[in-house]
Amino acid sequence: MTSLSSFRRFLNKRAHYNRTVRELRSLSPAEANDLGINVSEARSIARAAVYGS
Repeated sequence: MTSLSSFRRFLNKRAHYNRTVRELRSLSPAEANDLGINVSEARSIARAAVYGS
Protein backbone atom coordinates (compact mmCIF):
# COMPACT_ATOMS: atom_id res chain seq x y z
CA MET A 1 0.00 0.00 0.00
CA THR A 2 2.92 2.36 0.61
CA SER A 3 3.94 2.25 -3.04
CA LEU A 4 0.40 3.06 -4.12
CA SER A 5 0.22 5.96 -1.67
CA SER A 6 3.54 7.30 -2.90
CA PHE A 7 2.39 7.04 -6.49
CA ARG A 8 -0.84 8.89 -5.71
CA ARG A 9 1.11 11.62 -3.94
CA PHE A 10 3.37 11.90 -6.98
CA LEU A 11 0.38 12.17 -9.32
CA ASN A 12 -1.27 14.82 -7.14
CA LYS A 13 1.89 16.89 -6.97
CA ARG A 14 2.43 16.57 -10.72
CA ALA A 15 -1.15 17.71 -11.38
CA HIS A 16 -0.65 20.67 -9.03
CA TYR A 17 2.63 21.53 -10.81
CA ASN A 18 1.00 21.38 -14.26
CA ARG A 19 -1.96 23.48 -13.10
CA THR A 20 0.37 26.09 -11.58
CA VAL A 21 2.48 26.33 -14.74
CA ARG A 22 -0.65 26.69 -16.87
CA GLU A 23 -2.03 29.45 -14.64
CA LEU A 24 1.27 31.36 -14.53
CA ARG A 25 1.64 31.16 -18.31
CA SER A 26 -1.87 32.52 -18.76
CA LEU A 27 -1.03 35.76 -16.94
CA SER A 28 -0.87 38.92 -18.99
CA PRO A 29 2.45 40.78 -18.94
CA ALA A 30 0.88 43.44 -16.70
CA GLU A 31 -0.39 40.85 -14.21
CA ALA A 32 2.97 39.08 -14.12
CA ASN A 33 4.72 42.41 -13.62
CA ASP A 34 2.38 43.24 -10.72
CA LEU A 35 3.41 39.95 -9.10
CA GLY A 36 7.08 40.65 -9.78
CA ILE A 37 7.58 37.61 -11.98
CA ASN A 38 8.38 36.86 -15.59
CA VAL A 39 6.10 34.38 -17.35
CA SER A 40 9.19 32.64 -18.77
CA GLU A 41 9.99 31.58 -15.18
CA ALA A 42 6.67 29.72 -14.79
CA ARG A 43 8.22 26.25 -14.62
CA SER A 44 10.83 27.14 -12.00
CA ILE A 45 8.29 29.05 -9.91
CA ALA A 46 5.82 26.16 -10.06
CA ARG A 47 8.56 23.63 -9.22
CA ALA A 48 9.56 25.62 -6.13
CA ALA A 49 5.95 26.08 -5.07
CA VAL A 50 5.01 22.41 -5.39
CA TYR A 51 8.22 20.52 -4.67
CA GLY A 52 10.12 23.10 -2.60
CA SER A 53 13.33 24.88 -3.43
